[in-house]
Amino acid sequence: MIHETKTHRRGPLSHVRVLDLSRIMAGPWATQILADLGADVIKIERPGAGDDTRAWGPPFLQGTDGKPTKEAGYYLSVNRGKRSMALDISTPEGQETVRQLAAISDVVVENYKVGTLSKYGLDYPALKAVNPRLIYASVTGFGQSGPRKTAAAYDFAIQAMGGLMSITGERDGMPGAGPQKVGIPIVDLMTGMYATVGVLAALTRRAETGQGEYIDLAMLDVQTAILSNQAMNWALSGNTPKRGGNRHPNIQPQDVFSCADGDFVLAVGNDGQFGKLAEILGCPEWSADERFATNPARVRNHGTLDGLLKATFANWKRADLISSLDAAGVPCAPINSIPEVFSDPQVEHRKMLRDLPHPTGGIVKQVVSPLNFRNEPLVFDRPPPLLGEHTDQILKELALAAVPE
Repeated sequence: MIHETKTHRRGPLSHVRVLDLSRIMAGPWATQILADLGADVIKIERPGAGDDTRAWGPPFLQGTDGKPTKEAGYYLSVNRGKRSMALDISTPEGQETVRQLAAISDVVVENYKVGTLSKYGLDYPALKAVNPRLIYASVTGFGQSGPRKTAAAYDFAIQAMGGLMSITGERDGMPGAGPQKVGIPIVDLMTGMYATVGVLAALTRRAETGQGEYIDLAMLDVQTAILSNQAMNWALSGNTPKRGGNRHPNIQPQDVFSCADGDFVLAVGNDGQFGKLAEILGCPEWSADERFATNPARVRNHGTLDGLLKATFANWKRADLISSLDAAGVPCAPINSIPEVFSDPQVEHRKMLRDLPHPTGGIVKQVVSPLNFRNEPLVFDRPPPLLGEHTDQILKELALAAVPE
């Protein structure tokens, strides 16, 4: 008999068990969010190798013996809060264990190629048969239907195919012009976010109806969806959006500018803020100039306005300018490096970087969830697990038969 007791955790989802059959980034990002929210996430990994991202280094976590561990930074960024179980799902014994786990789980998340898990008897119809209340999320590059459904996909390729790179990068005719990918795997991360939203919506609906759900989520669909204002700009005008560098296509002035001693971002959002900017710069007449008085006018005349701003900013020290703009409520910011982000007093105050104890690394740093709950605060007490670290614990806890690794 399988015991249905769940490992005690804190958080809004402490009553939820998630069977994580995903690897790489999009699926693990979703299950890490669920783990941060308190869910008991059981991560199934290939014996001997584990999640691909364990080897995606350097850098690797340094062990207490001074030698690198087998945990790459990539893996460590998306697997906090989970328990790892080494299991070969290509074997009948492994498949039976997965079915038994699914029978007592609330959620399954997987990102295998379309059709792979059906060969093992682990697809949604098979697992629904053992648990009709199961919420099953399939994350793939192109979805469960369509001409590309069986194709493999990576974030970089989807950024290109989904239009993101066509609007990211310096504009033509400028130094360094050309398409660029975003500096983080943004499609993977957003796909993980959408997967989490879908799972939470399905859990809420199940609480009302008792019915499980199947979620078909495609990375290309996600990238298409998040084209957002750029897609609507095209839909309304018929004009193809182009790379604009850092300049905003709809709101001006919003761009990167240079002071005498460094660069900063200016993000004026309305006519009132522009008036304050003009006053600080000693040019109050700009806000009455018909070329700049309204945002549509500033967008039309951005070339002229950029020239005036660049000439004026060149006479300012960056710290003085940012201080003056901050005091007036004009949005702006220095362009921080990653270390500078984590030394920012606001980020330090919000405790976004935490130290978690690690079984072989002593301490592993973690960039934690931005969610803050007053009544049920999140607890970060599980570092990313070692491969198979919790196999025996899970088998014993759930009264499952031992399986060969």
